[in-house]
Amino acid sequence: MKTQKEFIIKTNLLLIKHFGIPPRNKKLPDPLDMLIATILSQNTNDNNSYKAYQNLKSHYKSWNELYDEKRTTVEKIIRVAGLARAKSTAIKNVISQLNRSTGKISLDHIKKFSSEDAINELTKYKGIGVKTASCVLLFALDRNVCPVDTHVHRTTNRIGIVSEKTPDKTFFALNKNFPERIAHSFHTNLIRLGREICKPTNPSCGICPLLKICNYPNKNFDLKKEGLKRDFMLLDNVNRETYGDKR
Repeated sequence: MKTQKEFIIKTNLLLIKHFGIPPRNKKLPDPLDMLIATILSQNTNDNNSYKAYQNLKSHYKSWNELYDEKRTTVEKIIRVAGLARAKSTAIKNVISQLNRSTGKISLDHIKKFSSEDAINELTKYKGIGVKTASCVLLFALDRNVCPVDTHVHRTTNRIGIVSEKTPDKTFFALNKNFPERIAHSFHTNLIRLGREICKPTNPSCGICPLLKICNYPNKNFDLKKEGLKRDFMLLDNVNRETYGDKR
């Protein structure tokens, strides 16, 4: 491959050939729903974070109700997601800062922003990093932006698409000249690759669909069995149930 863009396109095609085209929401979810779901998804599996998200939805008719809610109460409701103290703090911070800065508990204002401006806006909120912000752009605003979690960071660096030390640096290097209309399939299938084949230790290189183009020097051919398939992806299952944006 001559360019990074060509490398990404080739990788995407091979991943689709192996995993298929990932399903996604036909209707875009509300950006604030997506932001809260993404916070809950940090450092846990999708099933537990989805349970925590559903717990919040069942307890509150509107995100506005979180404004006066005690953080400790939110922590108890989302405990199944793990790191409940940190996540409840981040959620409460977002609700409070939105209300102070915009007068509304809503992220509708970022819909008109460029992707770069939207990332900058969202990361101003305490507890929101580049990965969380970029998930909102991809999954709720349908922007051609590829979020970088630990799986995407590991796999893109092993393959040789980028060479960066941190997920945030990988994000900016990867998205600098990203091919059009493939961010969702590329991102989602790389997560599956990282979960099932290209694991942190003892990757199953012998069955990897990217074996012929991968530049990883420490390939492991001992394991030939694919890991447990986990097709459920939280961020593609966030309901399009919007809440009122005024207190």
